[in-house]
Formats: sequence, structure tokens, C-alpha cells
Amino acid sequence: MLEVGPASEEPLLRADAARNRARLLEAAARLIAEHGVAGVTMEAVAAAANVGKGTVFRRFGDRTGLLMALLDHSARQLQADFLSGPPPLGPGSPPLERLRAFGVAVLYRTAEQLDLQLAAQPEPTRRFAHPAAGSLHMHATMLLRQIVPDADCDLLAHTLLASLDPALIHHLTRQCAMPMERLESGWLDLVARVTGTEPLR
Repeated sequence: MLEVGPASEEPLLRADAARNRARLLEAAARLIAEHGVAGVTMEAVAAAANVGKGTVFRRFGDRTGLLMALLDHSARQLQADFLSGPPPLGPGSPPLERLRAFGVAVLYRTAEQLDLQLAAQPEPTRRFAHPAAGSLHMHATMLLRQIVPDADCDLLAHTLLASLDPALIHHLTRQCAMPMERLESGWLDLVARVTGTEPLR
């Protein structure tokens, strides 16, 4: 199982360091609830958690690292769901059904956390190297290899996941006022066309 987020990049934290990290993330989550993502700065989190600003920088590196840490819990939950959860997202369903369910799950998770997802998105040179992105890509590639083994599944997975990009979902839902049901239907249609299978009716 791939680890996503900070846990894959750091040694196990001492108990006191883990408590401090949890306190900082709780403070950041409170700021988002009260002021939106724009209210989350390294200075504001430090003040809300009653620690020095340097502590926040040492723990998370920069604001993007902090926001990515906030997304880590839901990323881990989604990963657990598609690796070991109940079907159709988890094992036990045919790969085509799992791929359909996978995209729908990513779509709705992204929409629910859209402002945070956009603010936490790493710069282009880091975006696809992040463990969370790697986990999604690896899973989509694995399912595609079972459905269309003769295709370039690695590249095809990137193409499919591009349709679930947070910036695109923001544009479609908030600027074009598309309902989520249309995006869900669009994902299912895309999967059918890419895999050469019958569309889900």
C-alpha cells in the first residue's frame, strides 16, 4: 500500500512532535472553518496554536506543505477505500466497475474540498511527484492494465486523471455552473470511450 502525504516523507514522529503537528493542523482547520482558505497563513496558524512561526515552517516547510498536510487525512481515507474498502470502489468488483467508482469518488472528494485543493496544489514541477498524486495514478494504471492490457496504460491514466483536476472542476462547476451529475456522467462516458466498453446506462 502506498503511503500518501507527510507520513511517507518523514520518519515516525516522537510523541510530543506528533502532538504538536496535530495541534497545528487543528489550528489550521479552525482558521479555514472561520475565514476560509485565505485565512490560513503560517503566521496565523502559529498564533492560533500559540507557537512560534518558525515551528510551523520547520514542521511543514511552506504554506503549500501545510495545506497538503490538511488534505492528507482525506487522501488516506480515499486510498484505504479503493485499496481495501467495500466494492465497487474496493476489491471484489470487476476492474471496469472499480475504475468507474474510483473516478466518481475522486470527483466528489475534490468538489467537497475544492478551495483547499486549489490552494494546496503544488507548483507544476512538484504536482505529479507528490505521493498522493502518485497513489491515484498508480491505482488508475493498475485498473486500466486489467481492462485494456494492450494500451499505454501509464499515459492513459494521466489522461483520465486530468479530467478530475481541481482547477478544471472549479471552472466547470463554478464558472460554467455545470451540475455535479453532469460531471459524473461525463466521467463514466469517458471511461467507456477510453476502454472501448459499453457505456453505463
